[in-house]
Amino acid sequence: MSGIEKILSIIQQQAKQTEEQLISSAKKRAEYIEFQGDEKAKTAYEEHLASSKEKLEQSYVNSCKSVDADIKRKLLACKVACVDEAVKLALDKLRNLPDKEYFDMIASLAGKAMREGSGVISFGERDLARLPDDLAEKLSSLAAAKNGTVTISSEPADIPDGFILSYGLISENYSFDAVIEAEKERVRDTAAKAIFG
Repeated sequence: MSGIEKILSIIQQQAKQTEEQLISSAKKRAEYIEFQGDEKAKTAYEEHLASSKEKLEQSYVNSCKSVDADIKRKLLACKVACVDEAVKLALDKLRNLPDKEYFDMIASLAGKAMREGSGVISFGERDLARLPDDLAEKLSSLAAAKNGTVTISSEPADIPDGFILSYGLISENYSFDAVIEAEKERVRDTAAKAIFG
C-alpha cells in the first residue's frame, strides 16, 4: 500500500469516526438557517400582499433562492472545514505512528519514488535520530530493484517528516505536507466522499 493510500485510509477511518457528529451539526445549522429564511419569506409576503400578488410571488421566489444559496454556501464551508480537519488529524496520526509502522510506510513511499541512478535520501532531524538499523538495507534493496543505489544523508533536511530524494541536482520533497499538497484535490475529494458520501 502506497504512502498516499495509507494517508487516505487513515483519513477514511477518521471520517467514519466523526461522520455522524458532523452531519448532525450541519443538519441543525441548516434547519436553523432554513427557519430564518422562512421567517424572512413570511415577513416579505405580509408586507407585499396588499400591493401586488405577482410582486409577492416574485419576492418570495427570490427570497427562497437567496436562502437556498446561503444554506448551500454555509454547508459547503462546513464540509471544507471538516475535510481539512480530517486531513490534519490524519497527518498528526501519521507523524505519531510507532517507529516500525512509520518507517515501513516511508520505505514503501521511497521505493515508489526511486529510479535508476545514484540517489541520496535525506530525513528531517527527528527522523534521522530514530532511523531503524535495517532501513538502509531496505532502501538499498528497493533502489537495486530499479537499477539504482541510494544512500542516507547524515545531514538533516529541513522537513518535519517524510524525506527528500535527490538524484544529482534534482530533489523531490516527499514530506507529508508536500505529498498532501501535490495530491490536494484528490485527497480532499476522497476525504469528502468518505465523510459525506
